[in-house]
Amino acid sequence: MDGFPFSETICAVATPIGEAGIGIVKISGPDALTSLRRIFRARTVADAFASHRLHLGWIVDPSTDQRLDEVLVSYMKAPRSYTGEDVVEINCHSGYAILDRILRLVLAQGVRLAEPGEFTRRAFMNGRLDLSQAEAVVELIRSRSEQELAIAGRQLRGELSETVHAWRRRLLNIEASLEAFLDFPEELEEEEGSSGHDAVSQELRDRLLPAVRELASRYDEQRVLREGLALVLAGKPNVGKSSLLNALVGRDRAIVTPIPGTTRDIIEDTFVIQGICVRVLDTAGVRSGADTIESCGIERTLRSVEEADLVIWLIDTSRPLSCDDDLIAAHVIRRPHLVILNKADLPQVIGRKDVFDRYPGVEHAVSLSVLRPDDIQQLRETIRTRFLRDAQLSACPAFIPNLRQKRALDEAASALERAARLIANGDFLELVAAEVRTARTALETIVGIGAPEDLLDEVFSKFCIGK
Repeated sequence: MDGFPFSETICAVATPIGEAGIGIVKISGPDALTSLRRIFRARTVADAFASHRLHLGWIVDPSTDQRLDEVLVSYMKAPRSYTGEDVVEINCHSGYAILDRILRLVLAQGVRLAEPGEFTRRAFMNGRLDLSQAEAVVELIRSRSEQELAIAGRQLRGELSETVHAWRRRLLNIEASLEAFLDFPEELEEEEGSSGHDAVSQELRDRLLPAVRELASRYDEQRVLREGLALVLAGKPNVGKSSLLNALVGRDRAIVTPIPGTTRDIIEDTFVIQGICVRVLDTAGVRSGADTIESCGIERTLRSVEEADLVIWLIDTSRPLSCDDDLIAAHVIRRPHLVILNKADLPQVIGRKDVFDRYPGVEHAVSLSVLRPDDIQQLRETIRTRFLRDAQLSACPAFIPNLRQKRALDEAASALERAARLIANGDFLELVAAEVRTARTALETIVGIGAPEDLLDEVFSKFCIGK
């Protein structure tokens, strides 16, 4: 991709705002170095700002000549920079006041504040990254587990891009062959007979189509590796859901009281099981006779159960089963689930047989107390072996598509399937060529070839301003 000329120079704080050792203000564009020179005073005689070197000095307010902070400045001359443009990074001490003051000084030099994702968007437009690699940047930043980090890293290195480009080249060759048959039908028919069409059909049906489908299928099969396991805690009030949340995440995340209906909205946190992120959601207790606000929480509980990867249904074995348990069971047994027979440390009123007899759809049940650390460790191991084992055994495939990429792969697979069927039926080659072009165009959206502005806006809006 040819470089895209951006006339404006942009800047942003590239590190989280707050007290820390280092904060970074990033500037990118044709006037990056000129803007820096107006507010930077080197400690020694400047060496013409050699590229890819650190320069020690002070940020100075040019209107008062007041020194604001001692900094290290790096200058990266185009095109050897993240954006492909001249880039300056001011490494200062981190704090809200100093970062804000330096940013305002940069803006006063005629530099514009960057939009969300604009640095990476410029890297894409200048050919430093393709669109799938740009998406990997934000996924790398948001990674919460080793598995997510590995997946994003492989995509950032271009493994997905290489595969898509290889498929695209093969489709271009097929299009060229089909165009040749359309332009010179008699000559090629005499020379190749039906073998030419058979070769195209075999390439589409037996090689490209299975490969595209296999990659698309990884999204559903390995989504847990990329996005984490969505685990929902469900049950009646006061069965121990909030206590279990606190035990799993290792801190007091939810309020625990003996008063029914304390949790009225969904509380979410995360923990990690052997490199896989688990998003655990504590929900409102399900019961009849709830007030209006609590009823809204119960509706959200039931919706979250329907969307969960795994539901942990807690039952208080020191109390009898009730119609509230029946309501929960109707939703839970349709989803992957694990029943926790909680409060095993108290006198027991019901047991496993009562639960299995009343709810034949229950698949797994374990007896424990959420207040005992050994029982929590046992629960973690149960989740790993029964619900994460497949994901861990297959981790990590070369790359896993995100949802946008999966939709493009599905579109390409459908077009390839239609093309293969058309050519097998002996239909017009013009129709075959049109389907092959549709497949190629769908694959091109994965890496950003010919991507429309609205698609780019959608992708880069997910970034923070400093990236």
